[in-house]
Amino acid sequence: MPELPEVETVRRGLLGAMEGAVIARAELRRADLRWPFPTDMAERLTGARVLALRRRSKYLLADLDRAETLIVHLGMSGRMTVSGLAAPHVPGKFHFDHPALEKHDHVIFHMESGARVTFNDPRRFGAMDLCATATQEGHKLLASIGPEPLGNAFDAIYLAAQLAGKRTPIKAALLDQRIVAGLGNIYVCEALHRAGIHPARAAHRIGAARVERLVHEIRATLTEAIAAGGSSLRDYRQADGALGYFQHGFKVYGREGQPCQQPDCTGAIRRIVQSGRSSFYCATCQR
Repeated sequence: MPELPEVETVRRGLLGAMEGAVIARAELRRADLRWPFPTDMAERLTGARVLALRRRSKYLLADLDRAETLIVHLGMSGRMTVSGLAAPHVPGKFHFDHPALEKHDHVIFHMESGARVTFNDPRRFGAMDLCATATQEGHKLLASIGPEPLGNAFDAIYLAAQLAGKRTPIKAALLDQRIVAGLGNIYVCEALHRAGIHPARAAHRIGAARVERLVHEIRATLTEAIAAGGSSLRDYRQADGALGYFQHGFKVYGREGQPCQQPDCTGAIRRIVQSGRSSFYCATCQR
């Protein structure tokens, strides 16, 4: 499932086609994804201008000039791609040059500029909803999400307070979206390795210095992943259809049995299963 860097990369790729632009026509090619679309969704989107395109955790948020916000979750296999070649020397204008629609192209945004934004989701674990912009923070999908890991509210003091008294493994704590938004299995494994923390260590046993280092490494890992366009392992693509390439820089994820890449480390990467998910770590670096 796409994590924060992948969703942020998609958001940035959609900006040129969607932010500030009018949805000339919204086309729904089925009645639902993970759950049914909201009532009259196509009509409520058609003719609306996208005032801002934001991200909250793993959700894309499109604020509309009708005081509503479109919430999009990519699920396991969802993609949002832009088609239509940008017209030369005419910012924000696109030629009508689109590929034929495919079987799993479920939602199409025909933009007034001529661009087309297509939501494709073979497994249909993605989701879309509309809510009042003024009350979006209380929406059932967003209400309990913790601070953004790249925002000012996420720091060592905050994280230490959240981990205090928690006897769950540190990896499970970091995957809890109520503690910190947007982190998933890949980037938690990578950040814990960089911080030298074993994924099974009890969260309340992480000392203050290690917590501070962990916050730094979480931020660094996510920043580098966004710069690399995210990680493409199975279904994920950027908005222009290109693959992300952060997976080529993985230090531990998916590298079971291979040498640790930390300088002067002679250890090898191991794998354990935690809550049904694979955790990768170096037993030498992460005691």
